[in-house]
Amino acid sequence: MIRIIVADDHTIVREGLKQLLGAQTDFTVAGEAQDGHDVIRLVREMEFEVLLLDMSMPGRSGIELIKQVRNEKPRLRILVLSMHEERQYAVRAIKAGAAGYLTKESASAQLVTAIRKVASGGAYISSAVAEQIALDAMPQTDGPLHTTLSDREYQVFQLIAGGVTVTDIAAQLNLSVKTVSTHKARLLQKMNMSSQSELIRYAISHKLIDTGET
Repeated sequence: MIRIIVADDHTIVREGLKQLLGAQTDFTVAGEAQDGHDVIRLVREMEFEVLLLDMSMPGRSGIELIKQVRNEKPRLRILVLSMHEERQYAVRAIKAGAAGYLTKESASAQLVTAIRKVASGGAYISSAVAEQIALDAMPQTDGPLHTTLSDREYQVFQLIAGGVTVTDIAAQLNLSVKTVSTHKARLLQKMNMSSQSELIRYAISHKLIDTGET
């Protein structure tokens, strides 16, 4: 039996996932979490095989949460289920310790297969993500500018490119305005840019933010 924790801040999403997973005789939903604090509590209190994790929840979330869960329980398998396109976060999630990455758009068709794959010790990623990881591992590979950013800088970059102010970013990430400003200055330097408008154009051209267009 594969015991699964479902972590998503939207009740309707958790209910839908539980219904889908409950139809499998070898799955059992052992618990659910609606924010990062719930996730860490369940990781510490319960034994289960797979954490089905949303990338965007209140409190600690995303790459930071994946790293913390891995530190708490290294053998736990993490399958990320995200609203973000693969090119936005998948490679960083895998490098942080996730065993797989699925977009919510493709989840209904692939979720059951993905859970069985990661629970058995395998990885579940697309060929495009696997190729990017391989390219990143090659020496002196010239990749896109955003791949030079740290996980925190990339998080700040995405929020800035999405039009969020430095003050609001500070509140959202529980950081000081000064720290966010430092991250902003550093990422602009790394990407050889001088303005927020340049960041926005870059993010749109590389499809790193959701613009609502298909």
